[in-house]
Amino acid sequence: MEYAVTREAATERAFTGRYWDHHESGCYLCICCGDELFASADKFDSGCGWPSFQATVPGSGVEEHVDRSLGMARTEVVCSSCGAHLGHVFDDGPLPTGRRYCINSASLSFDKNL
Repeated sequence: MEYAVTREAATERAFTGRYWDHHESGCYLCICCGDELFASADKFDSGCGWPSFQATVPGSGVEEHVDRSLGMARTEVVCSSCGAHLGHVFDDGPLPTGRRYCINSASLSFDKNL
């Protein structure tokens, strides 16, 4: 699943990933290269079944690209260091950012010491 998500832009099924209902304090990292991507303080329950974050770690290597697959335009989120597909970002998140980074658990690892 990790390979399919990060290298083939697959999506894990909703409510099945190891981090969708995860509440420890720490930092979520890219499963492929270990770059810090999202802080647990920015995680929120969007009800979508995937880990959701309102912001990235300041200075993180997260890039956004237009994704026109599935007959619609979405914004894909990838790790800028290794190109791993992470998920998508939407403009329906909570204030103050208004963003919802909808991320596949399979693209993340977690470090409670960061």
